[in-house]
Amino acid sequence: MSKKPVSRLRQRLIDDMTARRFGEDTKRDYVRNVRKFAAFLGQSPDTATSEDLRRFQLHMAQQQVSPSTINAAIAALRFFFTVTLEKPDLVRPLRTVTKPRKAPIVLSQEEVARLLQAAPSLKYKAALSVAYGAGLRVSEVANLKVSDIDSGRMMLRVEQGKGQRDRDVMLSPQLLQLLREWWKAARPQVWLFPGQNPINPLTERQLNRAVTAAKDLAGISKRVSPHTLRHSFATHLLEQGVDIRVIQVLLGHAKLETTALYTRVAVNTVHIKSPLDRLDIKLTKPTPPA
Repeated sequence: MSKKPVSRLRQRLIDDMTARRFGEDTKRDYVRNVRKFAAFLGQSPDTATSEDLRRFQLHMAQQQVSPSTINAAIAALRFFFTVTLEKPDLVRPLRTVTKPRKAPIVLSQEEVARLLQAAPSLKYKAALSVAYGAGLRVSEVANLKVSDIDSGRMMLRVEQGKGQRDRDVMLSPQLLQLLREWWKAARPQVWLFPGQNPINPLTERQLNRAVTAAKDLAGISKRVSPHTLRHSFATHLLEQGVDIRVIQVLLGHAKLETTALYTRVAVNTVHIKSPLDRLDIKLTKPTPPA
């Protein structure tokens, strides 16, 4: 958190989040959103009324703020007024906004191979191979440690992934061989993929830049990010006939409906026989008589 003098109210909010073991990113987001509301209000947020909260959500909508940003602000304000101020009735006017569910962009297996081959270095080839080969989020790839590799069980250990949940994911023989090549070349000590300063892990921004560079070199026109490799991992498993509940566990999804999104892009779901093909009709016009 910030090292500037902290107000009593802000410190109480931080303490309430700490007591519930919120992650540092969540703490920063909640503090930032409460600060934004206070700036809108022009005074201390503990003086706000229910009408002030309604006006703030309307203000965000009028400013065309994205649904994700609005919902993040609502989550922060609900916690602040319900837990820190103990005024749950004030947040009743707040309503979460439905986010459009877009179908994920997925690469073909041939495109994935081209992308990985075009990675700017062995380090990034290994990191992006983990994203695809184990279906990890970009933050999970960046924060892997050397000790997370369990070659005996052929597993990768993901510690404190999304939702602060640990899980084990698959470690394929080919991925293990690539990681061994990377380890022999760089001898990383703690972080599997160290940043420019070895005491810190690789940043998500660096991974995004590597994907962009590889995509351009590979001549891929699709919009690609590290998360595209995770989408491709899930979709390709589904196309192989892997049970969707197994894929849910591998991805670390809390809800099956999140994993079910991949059925919208899997080839064996989309490319099924149309009922039109079962009809015995002629689709071309008969030749008119001479």
